[in-house]
Amino acid sequence: MKKDTRTKLQTISTKLEEITRTDSDERIHIFTDQKELMELSAQINALLEKHQKIKVDYRRSLMASKKMLSNISHDIKTPMTVLLGYLELMRLQGASDEMLQKAELKANQVMELIDQFFTLSKLESNDTDIELSKVNLSEICRESILDFYEILTNDHFQVEIKVPEMPVYVMGNTEALQRIFSNLISNAIRYGADGAYLGLFLIIEEEKVIVKVVDHGKGIEKAFADSVFERLFTMEDSRSRKVQGNGLGLTIAKNLTEKLQGSLTLESTPGVITTFTLQFPKIIS
Repeated sequence: MKKDTRTKLQTISTKLEEITRTDSDERIHIFTDQKELMELSAQINALLEKHQKIKVDYRRSLMASKKMLSNISHDIKTPMTVLLGYLELMRLQGASDEMLQKAELKANQVMELIDQFFTLSKLESNDTDIELSKVNLSEICRESILDFYEILTNDHFQVEIKVPEMPVYVMGNTEALQRIFSNLISNAIRYGADGAYLGLFLIIEEEKVIVKVVDHGKGIEKAFADSVFERLFTMEDSRSRKVQGNGLGLTIAKNLTEKLQGSLTLESTPGVITTFTLQFPKIIS
């Protein structure tokens, strides 16, 4: 092979590597009178142009999908909000409390399902910007369990909380962490009602912070352990109907945890103990 040919092939290879690495829209330009090199350059440029068109089409499709999701969310939530307003007005006008409570419960369940669905859709399409800052995880843990105080008390749960009084800091997002804990705790109540136990433990290690949400309910068979974080997966035989499930809560919890640079895992011995474990990098206060 002639030295000039080798040099030009090396130039093509270097330029192609640069285009691939930077994802630029450039093309290969080689000045030569060699027919083979000209044809090679033309074929590479044809592939690059096809790749560019696919990128443009994908971005256009993604933008259209995001707009569609936003419009659908608005179109569904608006009438549901109006419906809830009408139900409240009927209550004030003396309608049957029992029927209104049932109607409100169903309407709120639909609203929650809509909210969960669109939250997950945004997470999976990377359409959610989550700003990270230094947050006190021990405070968020305590506040999260308090949100379920009435349900836990009414259902006679034994609640065990081991959260340090001192601040425990991680890089996170308060709203996202509250959503994660809410989904994990409601899952424990829904499927752990048989054992009537809920544990929340915050453990500090040298380089990470661990939070465990524990229940003594029916548990999850090993065969299904990898499926619990998949969308729409539910265990049909739940005991608590006060906390509704829709098969999206754990999926959202895992997605949010990963957005916060953390991990969420499950260990379960059916009928004995089920533990969801969150891990986040620790930062020095």
